[in-house]
Amino acid sequence: METVKTPRPLRDNLILRVVAKALFPFILLFGLYVQFHGDFGPGGGFQAGVIVAAGFILYGLVFGLADMQRTLPPRWVEVGSALGVLLYGGVGVYAMFNHGAFLDFNALDHHSAIHGQHRGIFWVELGVGITVASVMVGLFYAFAGRGKRRE
Repeated sequence: METVKTPRPLRDNLILRVVAKALFPFILLFGLYVQFHGDFGPGGGFQAGVIVAAGFILYGLVFGLADMQRTLPPRWVEVGSALGVLLYGGVGVYAMFNHGAFLDFNALDHHSAIHGQHRGIFWVELGVGITVASVMVGLFYAFAGRGKRRE
């Protein structure tokens, strides 16, 4: 009878560790690029949030959940989820306080509607990016933290 080899953990693979550690900052940098240039071209908050979360998830897959949670504590993920939504909604409420409608970016700058549009899009997309990245990492924590079922 043939014995089945159990796979080694990914953290035991030197090549994966080196490549993941080398790519991690570039993935985060690309996520920031997509975030801050999303109003000028393709991209924006959702795409940037997914890219940043993918960088952290790659780190977690290679180095393990415990190392990932030391790098990005679960409490920060929870705060990020709420902070992004509050930022998004806060822009709308701020516009209402400036005698505009909810998320009326023209009301954000009384001197120039174009500057108000730019500021509003920037802050709303930043809120979306923070929320998406936090929720994606939170989902990874929830699924990766589950124990193996015994049958």
